[in-house]
Amino acid sequence: MPTPNSRTPPIPLRFILIFWLFLLSAIAFLDRTNISIAGSSISAEYHLGNIRLGWVFSSFLVGYASFQVVGGWLAGRVGPRRLLPLGILWWGIFTGLTAAVPPRMRGALLALMAIRFALGAGESFFYPTSNQFIARWIPAHERGKANGWIFAGVGAGSGLTPLLLTALIARWGWRTSFWFSAVVGFIAAAVWYVIARDTPDEHPYISESERETIRAGLHPVASPEENRLGVQHPDKQISPPQADSAPPIPWRNFFRSRDLLALTLSYFTFGYVAWVFFSWFNIYLKQARGLDLKTSAVYTMLPFLAMTVCCLIGGVLNDWMTHRYGLRVGRCALGFLALIATAAFLAFGSTIHSAPVASFILAGGAGALYFSQSSYWSVTVDLAGARSGIASGIMNLGCQIGAALTASLTPLVASKFGWTAAFMTAAALAVLGGVAWLLVDPTRTLVDSTLPASQTEIDVQFHTAAQKRS
Repeated sequence: MPTPNSRTPPIPLRFILIFWLFLLSAIAFLDRTNISIAGSSISAEYHLGNIRLGWVFSSFLVGYASFQVVGGWLAGRVGPRRLLPLGILWWGIFTGLTAAVPPRMRGALLALMAIRFALGAGESFFYPTSNQFIARWIPAHERGKANGWIFAGVGAGSGLTPLLLTALIARWGWRTSFWFSAVVGFIAAAVWYVIARDTPDEHPYISESERETIRAGLHPVASPEENRLGVQHPDKQISPPQADSAPPIPWRNFFRSRDLLALTLSYFTFGYVAWVFFSWFNIYLKQARGLDLKTSAVYTMLPFLAMTVCCLIGGVLNDWMTHRYGLRVGRCALGFLALIATAAFLAFGSTIHSAPVASFILAGGAGALYFSQSSYWSVTVDLAGARSGIASGIMNLGCQIGAALTASLTPLVASKFGWTAAFMTAAALAVLGGVAWLLVDPTRTLVDSTLPASQTEIDVQFHTAAQKRS
C-alpha cells in the first residue's frame, strides 16, 4: 500500500499552498482597505475631515513599516506555518477594535490611530513571511509566477472590497464591514495552519517527485547561454551550512548593498503610488468626480481588477524573461518598464474630464504598476535566499514609508493644488522608481548560504546525494 508521500497528486502541493497565500493576501488587503471604503462614514461620525482621516490611514502604515524587519527576522526563526496565523489573529482583533471606538469618547482620534498602528504591526509579518515560504518551497524558475499569485491577492482583496463592503455598510452600517473582515481572516488562518508546513521535508503529504523538484530548483537561475546549452554546474547547487550551527545573519551586507538600497528606493515609490489607490481613489471619485456611493464603488474596483490581472501576467513574464535573458534583464527590465508606463497612465488619466474614461486610464496605471510586483519580491530571494525574509522586510519598509507619506501628503496636495497635482506627484515618483531599477543586479548575492537553518540536516543529506550522483 502506498504511503502518503509516495502518491503523485494531480495538483502539486506547493501550488495549493501558494493559492492559499493568495487568499490570505486578499484577506490582508480586505482588512486594510475597508477603512477607505468606510472612510466617508467614519469621517462624518467622528468629525475628522480628509486630513485627520489621513492621519488614521498613516497610523496603520507607520505600524506596518516599523515591524517589517522584525517580521522578516521572525519569519526565519518561527517559520511561515506558525507566524502567519499568529499575525492574522493579531490583526483580526484590532480590525474588530477599530469598530469599537465610541464616537463621543474623548481622544477618539488618538484611539483610532493607536488601533490602526497595532493593526499595521500585525500585518507587517505577512509578506516577509510569505517570501520566506517562497525561498523554502519554490524553485527559482517558478518564483515570478508564485509571487504573481500572492500579490494578485492584493488586487483581488482590494477589488472585492468596494462592492462587498459597500453592500454591508448600506445594510448594517460601517462597523459590520470590520467585524466581517476579522472573522474571515480567523477562518483562513486556521486552514493555513492545518495544511501548511515550514519546509517540504516536514510535510507528510508531499510526493517524493515534488520534493526532489523543489530541492533541485533551489539554486540561482542559469544564464541564457547555459539555458540554451542545458549546462548545469555543480558549483551552482546550494551549499549547505554546517550541520551543527546556522550561519550568522550578515546584517552589514543588507544595509550596505547597493542593490537592496536601490530596490528599497524603488519600492518606496511603488508604495506611494499604490496607496493613492488604496487610500484615496474612492474618495477622489466622490469628491473630485462627483460620483455617488454605488457608482464610485463600481469604478473603485477597476484599479484593483487591473492589479490582479497584471500581477499574474507580470509573474509569468518575469519567469519567461529571466529564463530567456538572465536574472538582471528578466527581473529589472520588467520593473523599469512597468514604472515608466505607470507614470504615463497617471499623468494622462488625471487630466481627462470624463469620469469613466479617467477611471479606466488611471486603472491602467495601477495595472502597469503591478506588472513589477513579482520582480521586487523575486529579487529579494535572488539576493538573500533563506534570509529573504529580512531582505524583503527592509525593502517593504521603504514601500510602507512611501505609503504612509501618500496617506497624509495626497490630501494635502489635493486641497492646495487639486487632485491633478496629486496624481502628477505620484507619476514623478514612479519615474524615479523606474530609474532605480537600473541600479539593481540580482546576481550579486548578499549571503553565502541560501538555505534556512531549519533545513540543515536534510540539506546535508541532499548535498551528499548530489555528490554521489555526480
